[in-house]
Amino acid sequence: MEKADQLQTYRQKRNFSVTSEPPGGGKQNESNRAFVIQKHWATRLHYDLRLELNGTMKSWAVPKGPSLDPRDKRMAIHVEDHPISYNTFEGIIPAKQYGAGKVIIWDKGTWSPLGDPYESYRQGNLKFELAGQKLHGRWVLIRMKGNDEKQEPWLLIKEKDEIARPAEEFNVVEALPDSVAKIKYSPAQKSLQKKSSATTKAVKSDKSKLPAGAIKARLPATFKPQLATLLVDPPANSDEWIYEIKFDGYRLLTRIEGNKIQLFTRNGNDWTHKLSALANEIKKLGLASGWLDGEIVVLNDQGIPDFQALQGAFDHAAIQQIVYYIFDVPFYGGFDLRAVSLIERKEFLRTLLDKSPSAAIRFSDTFTVGGHDVLNSACYLGLEGVIGKRKTSTYVSRRSAEWIKLKCTQRQEFVIGGFTDPQGSRSSIGSLLLGVYDENGELHYCGNVGTGFNSKTLADIKQKLDAVARTDSPFAENTGIDRKAHWVAPKLIAEVSFAEWTTTGRIRHSVFQGLRVDKKAPEVRREKAAALSNATSSVLPSTLKVTHPDRVIDPSTHTTKIDLIQYYSRVASLMMEHLKARPVSLVRAPDGITGQLFFQKHMETATMPGIKHLDPALDPDHAALLTVAKPEGLLSAAQMNVLEFHTWNALISNIQKPDRMTFDLDPGEGVAWSAMQEAATLMRTFLNQLQLSCFLKTSGGKGLHIVVPLKRLYSWETVKDFSGAIVQHLARTLPKHFSAKNGPRNRVGKIFIDYLRNGFGATTAAAWSARSRPGLGVSVPVAWSELASLTGSAHWRVANIQSRLNIGNEPWKEYSSSAQNLGAAMKILGFQPAQPARISSIK
Repeated sequence: MEKADQLQTYRQKRNFSVTSEPPGGGKQNESNRAFVIQKHWATRLHYDLRLELNGTMKSWAVPKGPSLDPRDKRMAIHVEDHPISYNTFEGIIPAKQYGAGKVIIWDKGTWSPLGDPYESYRQGNLKFELAGQKLHGRWVLIRMKGNDEKQEPWLLIKEKDEIARPAEEFNVVEALPDSVAKIKYSPAQKSLQKKSSATTKAVKSDKSKLPAGAIKARLPATFKPQLATLLVDPPANSDEWIYEIKFDGYRLLTRIEGNKIQLFTRNGNDWTHKLSALANEIKKLGLASGWLDGEIVVLNDQGIPDFQALQGAFDHAAIQQIVYYIFDVPFYGGFDLRAVSLIERKEFLRTLLDKSPSAAIRFSDTFTVGGHDVLNSACYLGLEGVIGKRKTSTYVSRRSAEWIKLKCTQRQEFVIGGFTDPQGSRSSIGSLLLGVYDENGELHYCGNVGTGFNSKTLADIKQKLDAVARTDSPFAENTGIDRKAHWVAPKLIAEVSFAEWTTTGRIRHSVFQGLRVDKKAPEVRREKAAALSNATSSVLPSTLKVTHPDRVIDPSTHTTKIDLIQYYSRVASLMMEHLKARPVSLVRAPDGITGQLFFQKHMETATMPGIKHLDPALDPDHAALLTVAKPEGLLSAAQMNVLEFHTWNALISNIQKPDRMTFDLDPGEGVAWSAMQEAATLMRTFLNQLQLSCFLKTSGGKGLHIVVPLKRLYSWETVKDFSGAIVQHLARTLPKHFSAKNGPRNRVGKIFIDYLRNGFGATTAAAWSARSRPGLGVSVPVAWSELASLTGSAHWRVANIQSRLNIGNEPWKEYSSSAQNLGAAMKILGFQPAQPARISSIK
């Protein structure tokens, strides 16, 4: 029975004549209590956890959302009780109403208290089990004591059970962002989970059951690991593959023989003495004799592997910080498991490690989603990349195409052949001179690295370099800075990340990650991807002559002219979909982004192959317009110092009838990015109410672009006037959010929606265009479901675009089939178009 007094605060905060939230109601079921988690885009995105108890939904606002990692203690603010009928609420809470913003049902199901729920709730220590679409297992809500806040702060914590997963392996709110409202929840799910839990315990107890295909064999004294092949693109047949995190650490093989534990690097170096504490933790597992394969890492505060921190752990004997992720078991209990399929070996390994007594030893879990999706998520989280493994693959002690690695940025080992003196306030060294060996055993110079160091690593490296000093160069060729170099014997190995290889075999935008001590210098070769995507090729045509390739365009990132040209080479096939058959305007930056910029609609094209003059009749009062006719036009324009490409809202085939309507959301001073995300959601909602579908892209600068595809039925004047009416309506309805007037004074704390982009001759930065701002952000098409995860309009930049190219224009795949008539929208808004003006007057 609903408790009216418990809902008093809930009702007082809402005007039910305005909001569609339910005033009350809902069927109570104490024997099968419901829970719901609603994802709520209010002033700030948060997650509302609601548990049915005593006739209402006890509610907590969880800013970061739930985590499956027991180490994460999520703040949960206790808020007013909600009616049980609120469990089915999805929609938009109108502006000026309490909690204004979008609400979706992120998870739903049933919950079971562990103990007396009423007493536990009163005591502020509520333990329970969830059986939902996304969340399962045991949880606890703990009230924090000694606080005088009006809203009680609690903590939501996942308890240790078979459902728990480390945060660095899986983030449930990012991996599963969408609504489950349309998924029918069966009350039997709860009993099924309990049955599953009991089955899992039974499986754990039977650790002696080896997978079929295991062959009785002696335990080998030495063992070589399987290595992965570098690829650029994930395999197309995603159902045949599973993915794991590519850990930023050292490969480590464990040999267990009775009570003797030995730890070896991939090259067979015995590190047991260095990792004695880890060896003792492995001994506690009580495993039978065998070989385990994994990687050791040190995690930073965000739970991301940190290679330099791993080195520091060895240097300072802080071995207790090291975590061992185990991902394979090629030998176990007197049997050879290498012929067993990967997924069977992984499942068997999971049963062995399920009762690990130490946080230092963890099972390396897998992801079965598509390769593009998991790589994009890994790159967004700041990971090095992912490892793909064919589900049916056997274990082989060599490099194999059955295991693949996909990287967010290029990264590999280099041999150090020398160093330069420090400049300015830096001490010890300036930069390291790097090389790789070829098949004939010659060391070839590949460039240098001068960033990524701190004062301690500089001093440590200098000491190691001095110990291997020599008088002559170890490189097969001149470095170009021989006179400034100090030479060393090629024994030390540096791990370095970088943007790309140049056509001359040099690396660009390199960052030092750490010294490697688990590999031998003669083994260091240039890593080459086994397959290259056409969309991501940076090979330049031989006919393109680049002048001043090293001219710096963006001092903040040290991006050069050749870097920009190679960027446009990568994105050319993607960008042409947005440029094809449209007039284009160009932004030139002859002196880089810190110099004067030139916006040009008309330009001499004799030196720009691929850029074409259009028929002067399209705009008879001006010189001929331009269009990018071929992908090579992007490169020749960039050679002529063009940085940005802006397009019209019409195609050349019918220049007087726009085929899209564009809204540029431009934040004023003091507007937070979260407000931009909220504004874009509100605008999309309003356009949907007008029965208009729309598409989203980042601007690459500060704002967002919302694009409405149109059937070519209306004049420029009509489209511009109607877009203005939309903006003015939003500004009147939500004056605290939006402004329809330009100018700094009108935009402080507000978002200006620029609809003037819809006039004849007006342009907007094209998708995949770089922007002339520090950092060189890129305008990128995104799905609406990605909006909440964007960190800003320049989320992608020239320097980090590589991971996004595999997704490309996929978020806009429905764009070309979505052209729509404005008639219904005009009628809903009550807009009366003026008489269409004659073509001669539209200029």
